[in-house]
Amino acid sequence: MFHLVLIFTIAIGAGLGAGGNHTAKSEAPPSLLEGTSDGAGSLLDGTVEGMVDAAKEDWQPEDQTPTGKFTTATEVKPILSMTKPQWVAVRDYDGKDLLYFTNLLAWRCGLHQVSYGVNGAAEQPLEFEECHLDTGQPNALTMETHMPFLSFEAGSINSLSVTVVYDDGTTDTATYQRSDILMP
Repeated sequence: MFHLVLIFTIAIGAGLGAGGNHTAKSEAPPSLLEGTSDGAGSLLDGTVEGMVDAAKEDWQPEDQTPTGKFTTATEVKPILSMTKPQWVAVRDYDGKDLLYFTNLLAWRCGLHQVSYGVNGAAEQPLEFEECHLDTGQPNALTMETHMPFLSFEAGSINSLSVTVVYDDGTTDTATYQRSDILMP
């Protein structure tokens, strides 16, 4: 049984599974600082796959030596690949649409950036709290500086696109319809 679970986990992490009502694209650009020949863009040219704010233009992929604390893309990418249908959720609460990023942010230490676009709008970077690397739980959400959700007008979120830039420089994207991510 353990071997079956291990094989399944490896297959999902390699991108051979993770079904659901979403679309995905994952790629590792040949050069992080230059455009690619297939038009996918780079981390610096402002495309969805490479959206990086001006303060991080000199960013380089991080060391991918596994730490056992899930602080690298190597460690979190298989988990996020398997849970892609649950990356985000919408909750109709108290006359508002609350857009939750809790699942993604629980593994943020292996991420460089998360961006989102509502109803076909251009994606914008999501601000989230730093990792707590000096603790036993670096991915813990303290919610002292940022909450894991955004608030929108009630019923206003119909579709959503999300792009994740892992700390190894690869990207992954997903699109969702409201009905696929609406919480009861």
